[in-house]
Amino acid sequence: MREIHVDEITAAVRKLCIEANAVLPQSLEHCIRCGKAKEQSPAGQSVFDDLCANLDAARETGLPICQDTGMAVIFMRIGQEVHLIGGALRDAVNKGVAAGYLDGYLRCSVVADPLERVNTANNTPAVLHLDIVPGDQIEIDVCPKGFGSENMSALKMLTPAASCDDIIAFVTDTIQKAGSNPCPPIVVGVGIGGDFEQCAYLAKKALCRDVAKRNAKPLYAELEQKMLDAINQLGIGPQGFGGTVTALAVNIEESATHIAGLPVSVNVGCHVTRHASCIL
Repeated sequence: MREIHVDEITAAVRKLCIEANAVLPQSLEHCIRCGKAKEQSPAGQSVFDDLCANLDAARETGLPICQDTGMAVIFMRIGQEVHLIGGALRDAVNKGVAAGYLDGYLRCSVVADPLERVNTANNTPAVLHLDIVPGDQIEIDVCPKGFGSENMSALKMLTPAASCDDIIAFVTDTIQKAGSNPCPPIVVGVGIGGDFEQCAYLAKKALCRDVAKRNAKPLYAELEQKMLDAINQLGIGPQGFGGTVTALAVNIEESATHIAGLPVSVNVGCHVTRHASCIL
């Protein structure tokens, strides 16, 4: 049994909130920097120049890549041999988020109640997903999620009779309706299977996967490529100005489901689909 004080979690979450908002994952930054060569539209090429300049400015100044510094979504995998001491885990996570957003001068965008709309002033509470796994370590992924892209997400309860083409059509239609709103070029997370709420979780989790890594199952890896091709044929282009690069990547996560169902969800990420990780 390994003891970990929750103050270590607070410090890690604080650091990751600041880091994720200033520096993109290396593979995603590579996609953006290579995007200009793939883009055929002059207007789209100009947008890629601006996006690259923005990445450079954020890294040099430490300022956020985007003014919407997102709602803090945190995936935490806790080894079952870990004994947490010093306080409540959820409190420690929210303390880290608050410190990260206030100390990092990041925009606080969370309201305490969806109808009363009063800002909590420190970007808490976070959305926290916990998973108990073998081992004596804690893996933390902090994924700030802006709502220009989040608002374009969708879920559909298909039937088992639906084909792969039907799934591609739903994903593509979702992106077509989104248009310029999610600030393309986008990253698309797709969840297939589970039940209603797990399907949405899978799509969110998919956005946090390295865009250079394809699904381990050939069936889904092929489906990712087909979806990416279909989306890039829509002509939406960078920032909606038209072009050949609307999406940078499509990531699929799948899970077991019921014999009577085929849930499919789409979680849209903008060109700054941010996440930062550490292991304690």
